[in-house]
Amino acid sequence: MKRILFISYDGMTDPLGQSQVIPYLAGLTAYGYAFTILSCDKPDKFAANRVYVEELIAPYPIKWVSIPYHKSPPVLSSVYDFFKLRGRAMQLHKAEPFDMIHTRVGLPTLVAQWMKRKTGVKFLNDIRGFWADERVDGGMWNLKNPVYKRIYRFFKKHEYECLAEADFNTVLTHAAKDEIHRWPEVPNQPLPIEVIPCSADLDLFNPDKVDPVMRNTFREQLGIQSGDFIISYLGSIGGWYLTAEMMRFCKLLSDRKPEAKFLFISPHRHDEITHTAAQYGIPAQKIITRQAKRHEVPVLLSFSDYSLFFIKPCFSKISSSPTKHGEIMSMGIPVITNSGVGDVKEIVTGYHAGYIVDDFADSSFQAVIDKILAGNPFDRTAIRKGAADFYSLENAVQTYKKVYARIFNAP
Repeated sequence: MKRILFISYDGMTDPLGQSQVIPYLAGLTAYGYAFTILSCDKPDKFAANRVYVEELIAPYPIKWVSIPYHKSPPVLSSVYDFFKLRGRAMQLHKAEPFDMIHTRVGLPTLVAQWMKRKTGVKFLNDIRGFWADERVDGGMWNLKNPVYKRIYRFFKKHEYECLAEADFNTVLTHAAKDEIHRWPEVPNQPLPIEVIPCSADLDLFNPDKVDPVMRNTFREQLGIQSGDFIISYLGSIGGWYLTAEMMRFCKLLSDRKPEAKFLFISPHRHDEITHTAAQYGIPAQKIITRQAKRHEVPVLLSFSDYSLFFIKPCFSKISSSPTKHGEIMSMGIPVITNSGVGDVKEIVTGYHAGYIVDDFADSSFQAVIDKILAGNPFDRTAIRKGAADFYSLENAVQTYKKVYARIFNAP
């Protein structure tokens, strides 16, 4: 059995750890791989969700080692976390050597690169985004500040080095693969790169498996009436997620469709959601906010007539595969979203799975609202089949299996 160390700076007690790490690794254990997950978890999330994560991994040969994530002071806290990650990774490797390190980008690749150079352990560079550019585009690193400018240049150089030194590279989108192949800083182009989009658990996100008792309970708690027209939003807000633009769309729709209500299934910032809604003149009774455990999300999504998400269409986002999109499609729900983000436009148009706006002008929003008012032309079964074709967890596991076999020269 091959032993793999998986390093993530995102915690397993965060929703993405539970949807975009553990399911993949659990699937791969069926093919002779055992994993140790090394993650940085926010103390409050760790306290609240540790037992839940332990229950998720209990049936599998997966160990979990968590160290605290530090947010402040800026920069220094990340340097501290890097050294803690590196020290713990080497400690684990010395105790029971790993055959490969599989990492997300950012601080984990610094650890993997260092360990590969020091010990020769194999390294899978799992590029879940253009990490340094995401921090610039998301406003976390201001390049006018010489410290952040130097950090950005360091990580861009590191990004090129990892592409060249890794035993294999994966990306989330075809757009990212095409972009990397245009980078002259990376030798031996075009590098072999496998595209593995963020996947959805089609068994969990299955409209036929929604618990009717739980659904009725939520309906009563949230005040959803039979005649309501529900537009949902799934996930965190802020950063690249354009809350103001989404609220402006909701206001325009509400003006023309009085029965519209807006359900935000979001882990935090509920006050910000309601405050922004009020700024755009959306009545408070039309805004529903709810925090949800992972198994509750499909039930809440099931109320949706459409699901809305607008993401900042910047350079770094061509490498993004929104997890929410696969989960929404798995429920057969059409989306309202924007172009310029990964492969989203091609997926939505190719599978006839919703509406795309190419800009955020009122006229573009009204054109979509015109179509909504004309009636829903979408086939929910066909949308779910599209999710199974593009976003299925099993497809992702099989592609990772192929990548692992290539790294280990296995059949």
